[in-house]
Amino acid sequence: MQKDAKIYVAGHRGLVGSAIVKNLKEKGYTNLVYRTSSELDLRDAAQVSAFFQEEQPDYVFLAAAKVGGIVANNTYRADFIYENLMIQNNVIHQAYVHSVKKLLFLGSTCIYPKNCRQPMKEEYLLTDTLEYTNEPYAIAKIAGIKMCESYNLQYGTNFISVMPTNLYGPNDNFDLEKSHVLPALIRKMHLGKALENGDWDSLKADLNKLPIEGVDGNASEATILEILSKYGIQSSSPSGSGQVRVEIWGSGKPMREFLWSEDMADACVFIMENRNFADVTPSAVEGQPAEIRNTHINIGTGEDISIKDLAALIKKTVGFEGELYFNTEKPDGTMKKLTDVSKLNALGWRHEVALPQGIERMYHWYTQS
Repeated sequence: MQKDAKIYVAGHRGLVGSAIVKNLKEKGYTNLVYRTSSELDLRDAAQVSAFFQEEQPDYVFLAAAKVGGIVANNTYRADFIYENLMIQNNVIHQAYVHSVKKLLFLGSTCIYPKNCRQPMKEEYLLTDTLEYTNEPYAIAKIAGIKMCESYNLQYGTNFISVMPTNLYGPNDNFDLEKSHVLPALIRKMHLGKALENGDWDSLKADLNKLPIEGVDGNASEATILEILSKYGIQSSSPSGSGQVRVEIWGSGKPMREFLWSEDMADACVFIMENRNFADVTPSAVEGQPAEIRNTHINIGTGEDISIKDLAALIKKTVGFEGELYFNTEKPDGTMKKLTDVSKLNALGWRHEVALPQGIERMYHWYTQS
């Protein structure tokens, strides 16, 4: 990519998109284009067509998506499949229509089967049943991969799909109703620490920045304690002055892999700068035509940690002294999700930020943002 090439980052205010924008600026790219969702509804085909006609971007990072944790995915199933399909269809198609030089589509490792062989290789896509709770979202992302592959094969476009593992970092979603496990645990333990210290100023300041179900720092202490308890931040005393415990869904046994979002952004920019669809396309077997599939690239660390150990690490980092309660009546989800990153490493990229360092950075960002 030339430093003055016009680059459109879809989803520039999200976890991944904001990290991509930061990375591009740090590397000297000067002609970045983006729109907020209120300025451009990517679900609307006419709006997306008009945007591409007006801006004519050279490169596209498709990081826009409707995302959420296990509760949101399972509750808003129709929204997750419809909105993600519409966003992808519109952006990818207009990238073809307007001869975009290269597009990077971001998916998720939830595309792999629920009981997938570990670590998960790209070739394991569509080999078994998906995890039920996020099946609509996963199907949308699989459709995005196949759309990129199909446009490349039929029209000769240069669209690449990457599948990141669980991401965390600046601009993450800390809404306790919709967030993923790592930011949710950071916020829960931050609130739990304030509660056990009787630090109502910090509690109210946090809720003023990000209300929980409309409850902000102006609510009564009783109302605040009630909403905290609903989300698993509970005091043994009705006044909130007793021992505090933080509830964690499931047994704590599932293993998860986490990647610092700025590492993810660096991988995305590296691939856009240095690799093409041809680099991830299998060669034809002699005498047989090549079947072009599984051209997506896993992006992760290749290392995982149990939810129990993750919670202990966050507890130590935050300085929460209370109890961690694992509610085994709640679902665990898939027991192990570890990516095989050998394709990514062979393409020339490896992660840099280790999980303990990343959690420290994340908590600092959360308390200072």
